Amino acid sequence: MTTSILIVEDEPAIREMVRFALERAGFTCREAGDSERALVAIADRCPDLALIDWMLPGMNGIDLARRLKREDATKELPLIMLTARGEEDDRIRGLEVGADDYITKPFSPRELVARIKAVMRRYQPHSGDAPIIAGELSLDPTSHRVTAGEHVLDMGPTEFRLLLFFMTHAERVYSRTQLLDKIWGSNVYVEERTVDVHIRRLRKALETQGHDRYIQTVRGAGYRFSAKD
Repeated sequence: MTTSILIVEDEPAIREMVRFALERAGFTCREAGDSERALVAIADRCPDLALIDWMLPGMNGIDLARRLKREDATKELPLIMLTARGEEDDRIRGLEVGADDYITKPFSPRELVARIKAVMRRYQPHSGDAPIIAGELSLDPTSHRVTAGEHVLDMGPTEFRLLLFFMTHAERVYSRTQLLDKIWGSNVYVEERTVDVHIRRLRKALETQGHDRYIQTVRGAGYRFSAKD
């Protein structure tokens, strides 16, 4: 099945360039010139991924991403931010509201296609393995459900993949670089600070009954998962 992309960009020339590059790469595309039109398009038919420009008229791209991640129907929708803002704090802000990646203008069509394919690979369902148990945590790769006792924990897809990796590699310390390679892939350029953003979000999801303590910072080395007391 062809991957469908929603391009949310207010500059027609950029929308046309992006659409041409993506359709040439085998994707199907729809377009929206602002956030309101994007919400209408998504309600009509949810895409497989949305490319969202940061500086949209009216509701900006950050607020649109935040709204999509807040709604049950779209919280699992992969998002990539298109932005002319190259400052690190701005990029981190985009990741913190739920964007899976960002790409700074100007960008090459090849880079854009590579980023989209990398994000979509991360959203592929895991194989139907048995639930993974660590302490009071249970992670079911088939249903993508994480429970702590009787509590079902709410977390994003990147945090789920991060927890899955940690639980299947318990007691080992991994550097940020190693985690980037394992979770995001070695062919994707993502800064090391991205790992810290998602570690914080994972810990927040695990706070129920103190399970955030399982994600341990090893000073000068990286992170470790341990369910030991």
